[in-house]
Amino acid sequence: MKKAIITVVGRDSVGIIARVCTLLSENKINIEDISQTIVGGYFNMMMVVDMSRCEKVFTEMSAELERLGAAIGVVINCQREEIFESMHRL
Repeated sequence: MKKAIITVVGRDSVGIIARVCTLLSENKINIEDISQTIVGGYFNMMMVVDMSRCEKVFTEMSAELERLGAAIGVVINCQREEIFESMHRL
């Protein structure tokens, strides 16, 4: 299983979750865990996803998510789970 961590941060607006989840679904990426909150008008979402059925290479999918973020006014970052874990170890 190829897992990744996706974060979405930016000013809150209608449709952020829908747009991100639609792109993931279209690329056969399964959301395993999701957390989102809005603080002071800023939207923050973190997802753990399974990319094992995605037909695109990781870098291509990551770039597509970044482009979507730019189009909807948020920053979307996608990291492989093992890199995320390594960066956040104590």
